Amino acid sequence: MSFASSIRRLAVFAAVGTVVAAAPAAAQLRVIVTEQTIPVVANSVMWLADQLGYYERAGVDVEIIKVSDTPTAVAALLAGEGDMANIAVTAALGIAAQDLADIRAVASPDKFLPYTVVASNAITTPQDLAGKTIGVAAIGSLDYNLAQLVLRGLGVDPATVTFVPISGGPAGRGQALIAGQIDATTMSIGAFLGIEDKSNIHVAVTAPEFLALASVLNKVNVVRADYLETNRDDVVAFVTAITQLARDFQANPQAWIDAMRVALPDYSADNLAVVAQQLNGLWSVNGGMDLPTIEAAVVTAYGGPDLAGMRMVTIDEWVDFTIADDVIAALGGVDPAGDPAGR
Repeated sequence: MSFASSIRRLAVFAAVGTVVAAAPAAAQLRVIVTEQTIPVVANSVMWLADQLGYYERAGVDVEIIKVSDTPTAVAALLAGEGDMANIAVTAALGIAAQDLADIRAVASPDKFLPYTVVASNAITTPQDLAGKTIGVAAIGSLDYNLAQLVLRGLGVDPATVTFVPISGGPAGRGQALIAGQIDATTMSIGAFLGIEDKSNIHVAVTAPEFLALASVLNKVNVVRADYLETNRDDVVAFVTAITQLARDFQANPQAWIDAMRVALPDYSADNLAVVAQQLNGLWSVNGGMDLPTIEAAVVTAYGGPDLAGMRMVTIDEWVDFTIADDVIAALGGVDPAGDPAGR
């Protein structure tokens, strides 16, 4: 099933019923995410802002709603099961191009992800991935899109690869890889370091190599335009909280390590230190909403198969820079330590 058809199918489900369990009491801002546990990447700020009191100080009550993958997150947003969703850029463009909803991207807490390709030891070079199976969260999910970018960059035609949806997030894909059910998968360096038994698997494409081949805006936080119009203050407060926290983590990586030790007490402090080094310079200290970066991501998305045949959407159809602009102004201006804020 193609990405476009999966989105349309889930949109139908959204129109006739719920796609995630309803919460007993609605928070001011319900944020849909595609991770089942706090991820060991930059968008951990969305969880840690609650743990560390940043949301409370910003004056917003946030509920994190967990779903399995990007298509399900899209369906949940369209069904009104959440107010904001952290989804792949390709998915956001697909919503706008198919006129499924009037949405606006307002922030990107995880614009670039330190992903890797992890493979069985039978894969000795990345080119060996041709003709093999790669586990992904779902067809149309972020890891699916990024895997295709990286494969093309490596000279491997994605059409020669079988993509297999695996449930359970990175941990589930890691288990499937160790069990020999798939030949490779993508996951963050943090997820790989968290795997205890690595004897039969290895990193086939390192995080720096992956980033060089897929250094495009990965994910954005989108809201429906009608929600933004009536709840702008809550959206500004949310983006303020995660942006301030990103600035604090960029300035003091040990603060992130300490917070993650509380959130994931079984995760190795040494591995967190490795990930912290990878995240240096990747924190969205200015909201992650740089126009040239977004324009490049649009070009990349339309160059792939998922948006084939869809109309080209303009930036103002799906992006709102004013939220990030207000946050940057409130925080004292552009922070030069991280993402640019071009307009």
